Amino acid sequence: MKKEKPAKDSNKPKRPASAFFVFMEEFRKEFKEKHPENKAVSVVGKAGGEKWKSLTAEEKAPYVAKAEGRKTEYEKAMKIYNNGEASVNQAEGTTTKAVPEEEHSDKSISEVEDEGSDQGDDD
Repeated sequence: MKKEKPAKDSNKPKRPASAFFVFMEEFRKEFKEKHPENKAVSVVGKAGGEKWKSLTAEEKAPYVAKAEGRKTEYEKAMKIYNNGEASVNQAEGTTTKAVPEEEHSDKSISEVEDEGSDQGDDD
């Protein structure tokens, strides 16, 4: 039996792009201008990867700086998101706090609540 994935929250901020993907945003534009006949995504990706490997640390620095800026913005947005999620839970009467994704248990909230209610049902 397959477990269903929890529904994705459309309000949750997207993770920021790494320095390589920031570089690829720019590289794709340049590559398409120079090679308009080439439509294969794999060719663009391969060329971008080779170009990225050939760059020096100084040449990569602007992309790393942009990526760090995006990461800072993401962290701020996640704090707001998590605080908002905690306040929504409190308004609903639950006392769960926002936990980073890798610390979530395999049990859904309803399973945990069901276990807690079973303990008091022994009359």
